[in-house]
Amino acid sequence: MTDIAMSVSATEIMDRSAVLMNDPAKTDYTYIVLKPFLRMALDELAEAMADSHSSPTVFTSGIMTVPKGKVEIYNPNTGGGGTPVYPTDLVEIQQILERTAGSQENFVPMRRVEYTYIAPPQERLVFWSWESQVIRFNRAGATVDRESAIKYLKDVSEWILDETALVGPANSRSFLAYKTAAYAAQFVGENMERAAILDAKAAEALDRIESINNKGKQQIMTRHKPFRAAWKMRGGY
Repeated sequence: MTDIAMSVSATEIMDRSAVLMNDPAKTDYTYIVLKPFLRMALDELAEAMADSHSSPTVFTSGIMTVPKGKVEIYNPNTGGGGTPVYPTDLVEIQQILERTAGSQENFVPMRRVEYTYIAPPQERLVFWSWESQVIRFNRAGATVDRESAIKYLKDVSEWILDETALVGPANSRSFLAYKTAAYAAQFVGENMERAAILDAKAAEALDRIESINNKGKQQIMTRHKPFRAAWKMRGGY
């Protein structure tokens, strides 16, 4: 995947995993044997990153034009909805933004609702819902063309994978090596003691990845609510 800074190769991970299995020559733990387990380790890494909103999974889509009167952004995999469509790798929507089509206006956030309804049409789409894998707006649509962008969590489980592929960000090297070896120890070597040790090392490596990502997030400036703001909204002065 070219839009993520990959720097760990499949061969590098599998070479390390073979060493952890005491087989540096890869006599028994060949690339063919280890590749399915690397696939499983990558899936686990992708799920963990999505769950913690780690930077490789957080994306903003390209700009999509929602024509006047259009009320949906369709699932790109169904083939029957039409256009526009949202990204194929979308896992979870964080926010949807809109502005006047063709303008240089700043994008403004839309309000999420559980179900859309017919509201008096206006120049803005205003709100959206996620229904049956389709993004839906005011059922009356907008009175002008709008541009939309989606902030979302990206599916990175397609980090695959031949021997020459780059399969993960730099800080995933230890986790992937330990986890791949743990799977191999459990399901090929049937060595539960070695598998447990390797799995524990993989968990430690994943904790370090999440710690690094959390420290990075601390550098992001956020606007905090004033003290007692929530209390005031409940009816205080």
